[in-house]
Amino acid sequence: MSEGAQDGTSSPAGNSALRGAGAAALGMLHAHLELLGIELQEQKAASLRQLLYAGLALLFGLLLLFALSVLVLLLFWDSHRLEAIIVLCLCHGLGCLLALWRLFAALRRQTSPFSASLEELARDREQLLP
Repeated sequence: MSEGAQDGTSSPAGNSALRGAGAAALGMLHAHLELLGIELQEQKAASLRQLLYAGLALLFGLLLLFALSVLVLLLFWDSHRLEAIIVLCLCHGLGCLLALWRLFAALRRQTSPFSASLEELARDREQLLP
């Protein structure tokens, strides 16, 4: 046995290999954290944009719905007031149910926001493990 192995110190070749493995692991960790940060920023920007557009669509849709409802009520006020109100309520209720159904369908189809990071970690794990 060598003298370095007897007193618990490692050889220069062992240190070099250990440093290389440590540097490679730190490099991979840095790349993953950088990718995660980029994906987080992209997800935040996309979510904010979607929220803004959804809010605007909701606002203008409600204004349109209100104006059309008032128009229908004015057109049928003298002859079929109660029937017009009932039909409007049914249409608004069906629209609400349809929107909720589509919302739940979209939530079920939504993918993970960090799928690229997870795929990259899985590839690294496959490369590192025998």
